[in-house]
Amino acid sequence: MKGLVYVYTGNGKGKTTAAIGSAIRAMGHGKRAVIIQFLKKGEYGEKKSSFLEIYQFGREQFVVKPTEIDYKLAEEALKFAADILKQRPFLLVLDEVNVAVSMGLIGVDDVIELVKNRDETNIILTGRNAPHEFIELADLVTDMRKIKHPFDGGTEAREGLEY
Repeated sequence: MKGLVYVYTGNGKGKTTAAIGSAIRAMGHGKRAVIIQFLKKGEYGEKKSSFLEIYQFGREQFVVKPTEIDYKLAEEALKFAADILKQRPFLLVLDEVNVAVSMGLIGVDDVIELVKNRDETNIILTGRNAPHEFIELADLVTDMRKIKHPFDGGTEAREGLEY
């Protein structure tokens, strides 16, 4: 059976959290789930957990204006994802891949080629600004819309909730 493609996008909180929840659910059924994080590096709570298989390709700084290293890391993440896909995990999460594409770090067509080679692997693509092509390709699309957020009132990110 062909794996499904999920897209979690939008300006609301919860895209990565939903993907990690899906990974935990798959693992609870004894299935392998791999999370590849684009544009992220650091001690996020999920990275500290001992049971999640997470690989990070990013700098510790938030990327506003991409540098040469950001392009290099995004390409490495995509190549690593292709290598992981050959192992046929049950679930492959490409966290923040939508942002990497929207910033021009990697191409839409390159990600689509990867996704089309999924066979039975289910794939989740997360991040704001999902390209139209991902939405068309996906079996499920969730647009997480921000209605209210504590950041708007000056509340800082909280360990264990936002990171």
